[in-house]
Amino acid sequence: MRLEDVYIRGTSTRLPSRITVADAVASGACPPRVAAATGMESVAYSPEESAAEMAATAARTVLRRAGVRGGDIDLLLHADTYHQGQDLWPVASYIQREALGNTCQAVEIRQMSNGGLTALDLATAYLTAGHGHGDALLTTADRFCPPGIDRWNTDPGTPYADGATSLLLSRRAGFARLVSLALHADPELEPLHRGDDPFTRAPFGHRVPVDFEEAKRAFVGRTGISYAISRAHNGQQTVIKQALADAGSELLEADWVVLPHFGQRRLQSIYHKPFGIDPARTTWDFARTVGHLGAGDQFAGLDHLLVSGRAAPGDRCVLVSVGAGYSWGCAVLDILERPDWAAR
Repeated sequence: MRLEDVYIRGTSTRLPSRITVADAVASGACPPRVAAATGMESVAYSPEESAAEMAATAARTVLRRAGVRGGDIDLLLHADTYHQGQDLWPVASYIQREALGNTCQAVEIRQMSNGGLTALDLATAYLTAGHGHGDALLTTADRFCPPGIDRWNTDPGTPYADGATSLLLSRRAGFARLVSLALHADPELEPLHRGDDPFTRAPFGHRVPVDFEEAKRAFVGRTGISYAISRAHNGQQTVIKQALADAGSELLEADWVVLPHFGQRRLQSIYHKPFGIDPARTTWDFARTVGHLGAGDQFAGLDHLLVSGRAAPGDRCVLVSVGAGYSWGCAVLDILERPDWAAR
């Protein structure tokens, strides 16, 4: 889908603290083989803040950067993948109360690691459909902690991180223009994160912590590894091709490609080699110090390019995402100017 007059007014990232991989290996928390395969240096973690609290902080920051007030927001979408700090509770309403104090629609999205770009797509549709005259606030947040998640071993190819991101989308103006956006889903791969276990009556009814590798082994045992790899690649290729075609561009022409914060070995097999992506054009130097932020990798990567001063006016950025379910996303945007809160 090619877009007209859709802009990004602000971005922000909240990362409370870091754990070095070396310290995690020394303590026995991270197996040496995982450290070697992922190539990560450190992982963001939250000693105290819940996911919801981090999201509210990121939201307040992006409002301040963009120079807007709560009353300027017509839609709030919050994407997450894991426990937000309370049970049976509308987390988006908490963020709205803490950061906006208005009466707009506030909705939670749980599309796993594709949640950020899913929110971007829904917010774009909402704004372009003429719902109000304000902006859309998008947030993501997760705190991957025990007992449910072992950040090093639940998904061994990718250490999980704690943190929040926010992005402000507008029809009025912004430092970047959203050029195109594509999403695609393939539910035939849904069992990759479910496996053969029966449904339960309460969370963590099978094993604690969650073990994605066990689910993947069960699925691959039935279908074969080539089936899973082929469908996964085709899904990602579909959205990348569509978004770039709608933008009238090629992947090699992009100045920056923001990929999921996966481990190095996984990035090479899924993205670098199949799509010919040079790691130097990605945010790997940042991602390897943060870890996987669930739905927030793409917003965090874009924010890093801006805050660090690496993204310059005229640069074209491609945001790429994938989430269990399975679904994929790709967005193309152009940097129009350096915001005043970015490095010069």
